[in-house]
Amino acid sequence: MEVPEKEDFYGFVYLITNCANGKKYVGKKFFWSMKTRQVKGKKKRFLAESDWQDYWGSNAQLKEDVETAGKANFQREILHLCKTKSECSYFEAKEQIDREVLLSDDYYNSWISLKVTKKHLAKYAKRRQLTETQNGV
Repeated sequence: MEVPEKEDFYGFVYLITNCANGKKYVGKKFFWSMKTRQVKGKKKRFLAESDWQDYWGSNAQLKEDVETAGKANFQREILHLCKTKSECSYFEAKEQIDREVLLSDDYYNSWISLKVTKKHLAKYAKRRQLTETQNGV
């Protein structure tokens, strides 16, 4: 997948599947991150591409399995492309809860963390409402 433009998408929610045993992991990753560098004695912040193309999740057991079995034995897929950080957090938690990742040994996930308010998702709600109106839903 190519890197999207900065204004198009902020990040994505993904699913990693261990092809050998079927175990899965639901997570999120951002395309961009803020970096700092010294410019004329001052710290300057800028937006840089993250390591999203080489990222294999934050779960220690998953990382160990990828290292042991090799990347070729895992499938990665993007479930949701998100325009904001809050959308990423919301859809990651929604996928994790819908899939009951904490109740099943079929998932590497061991915790769910979320801090999102209605205000964070206001732009998403407007886009969704506009789409539904255009489609006659």
